Amino acid sequence: MKILITNDDSISSEVLVPLARWAKQFGDVTVVAPKYEQSGKSHSVNLREAFEVKEIAFDEPQVKAYTVDSTPADCVRFAVVGMQRTFDFVISGINRGFNIGGDMLYSGTLGAVFEAASFGMPAVALSTRSGGFGEAVDALDEIKAFFDRHDLMKKNSLYNVNIPLHHKGIRITRMGGRYYDDVFLPQGNDMYLASYRNIRTDPDDCTIDANAALSGYISVTPLMLARTNMTVFEELSKLNP
Repeated sequence: MKILITNDDSISSEVLVPLARWAKQFGDVTVVAPKYEQSGKSHSVNLREAFEVKEIAFDEPQVKAYTVDSTPADCVRFAVVGMQRTFDFVISGINRGFNIGGDMLYSGTLGAVFEAASFGMPAVALSTRSGGFGEAVDALDEIKAFFDRHDLMKKNSLYNVNIPLHHKGIRITRMGGRYYDDVFLPQGNDMYLASYRNIRTDPDDCTIDANAALSGYISVTPLMLARTNMTVFEELSKLNP
């Protein structure tokens, strides 16, 4: 199996080597990660400017690694198109901080797996709380066993997984809405810093990704690339001549 690993926290992420080491037991691993942090870049790609790509030394034997001075989606694009490689599986992460609810719309971690899906490659995004990298890596065997036991990759090719500290089990979830309000804090000299406040409601419904993850469960959310609302399409397509 040929495995591509990327992220949005950059090639300097402390969890990248342990993740690659874990993935090596399942096949040939290639790391293509942003040169600098790309959090919040969503599915953006660079279409107007040249960007740097360099092969670098990586702290895990038999793993080739490259830095891309662009977004996570561009890391996937370059790995497939620029390097003319095919991959059987793509892992994006492990992200520093959950990607739940409305975060998925902004996440570079998710942007990478959506780009993978656009090439027809199965992909999983992995995220955890800040400071939870060690526990997240330790949970990967349990998560993979759960996926294998229930044939999840045969049922869907794209998933978002959030791994809390001291997890209490695994829950299949759906994408929730916003669980925080944005706040812009004045910094002086016409400068503002984005922050947020928690507005989570109905915390007992752990079929919602944010509630599950924030309640201590590993959240596994099946995703899809298509944006068409098929229910409405089927209804409105009757208007076509």
